[in-house]
Amino acid sequence: MIISAPSGAGKTTIVHHLIAKDLGLAFSVSATSRAKRSHEHDGRDYHFLTAEEFKLRIDADAFVEWEEVYTGQYYGTLKSEVERIWDEGHRPIFDVDVEGGLNLKRAFGVNALAIFIAPPSLSVLEQRLHSRGTETPESLLRRLDKAAHELTYAQRFDHVIVNDDLDRACSQAVSLVRAFLS
Repeated sequence: MIISAPSGAGKTTIVHHLIAKDLGLAFSVSATSRAKRSHEHDGRDYHFLTAEEFKLRIDADAFVEWEEVYTGQYYGTLKSEVERIWDEGHRPIFDVDVEGGLNLKRAFGVNALAIFIAPPSLSVLEQRLHSRGTETPESLLRRLDKAAHELTYAQRFDHVIVNDDLDRACSQAVSLVRAFLS
């Protein structure tokens, strides 16, 4: 299951909801070279790597997909993470940005369901990002510019859910995932 969205659209909340629904899904922990936030834990939220470590793993073909999202900030899906989840008898659920989601869909094809979570508007997205308290004015602008671009990719996904009501968005995601798995 691939859940993608611009930052702040609610994809992580929806992913956690799906995992809690006993659908046989397990969270695929992405790798990143960005700085760890105070509430995050290595190996649970992300596999935190230095940019140099990340590049070495790129050279070693250790990723299903990867990208440089912002200058010097890499994100990717480790092959070993996907294999770990399969070995445990689960299906991976990916919480990734839009480019990562499309790359995963290309890699897994019809064996993966790709859902795009859209914010109701860019102004609502700006409010959500601002309320996190984790963004500088510059990073907020950068994320909003990226989000505007990412919204143009929504129709490349199997389904689009507009997260204007979280309960409804979660319910729609569960229905889509159940239908795909059956």
